[in-house]
Amino acid sequence: MKKKAYFITGISTDVGKTVASAIITEALEADYWKPVQAGELDNCDTKKVKRLVSNSKSKFHPNAYALKTPMSPHGAADIDGIEIDIKKIKAPKTNNHLVIEGAGGLLVPLNNKDTVFNLIKPEYKVIVVSRHYLGSINHTLLTVNLLKEKGFDVSLIFSGNEHKTTEDIIKKMTQVPIIGRIEEEPYFDKNVVKEYAELFREHL
Repeated sequence: MKKKAYFITGISTDVGKTVASAIITEALEADYWKPVQAGELDNCDTKKVKRLVSNSKSKFHPNAYALKTPMSPHGAADIDGIEIDIKKIKAPKTNNHLVIEGAGGLLVPLNNKDTVFNLIKPEYKVIVVSRHYLGSINHTLLTVNLLKEKGFDVSLIFSGNEHKTTEDIIKKMTQVPIIGRIEEEPYFDKNVVKEYAELFREHL
């Protein structure tokens, strides 16, 4: 099986990208990489995913930038007295599949001209995590349509409780494959992530 890179993005912040990344990492026994981490360095997304993954094949690659403040990367970098240079953000070399987790949504600024969108290479498969809230249809359509316009292979994961009218219109208007839904679970641990990995594997 040819090794692929999967870029996980969300329609906003706190929509479930990290859990989705853990599930996909487990499903593919892939490597994981978060290029830019802003805030929570003691309990960063890489550590969270590592705790949720059971297989022994996955490797967890260091962030290109680890910023101290939990805010938009351009602002967090400014507080740290640095500027993010996307030429220095190079995907780790691996012979395995690679799951790459973005920061926030697609147009989150990294510096004065580049956004998270600029980190996505043409060959990456892009998975958009969508969660229902007032305004989420607009955010989902904007995200998916931008990716489709640029020619990316896009699919969707729904996160949280089902909201049928929202999901139906998103499916109709985007016409992209749906990998599945991550329910509003009481907690996520290795066993829960493993169960979702089994469900999602064939759709990846």
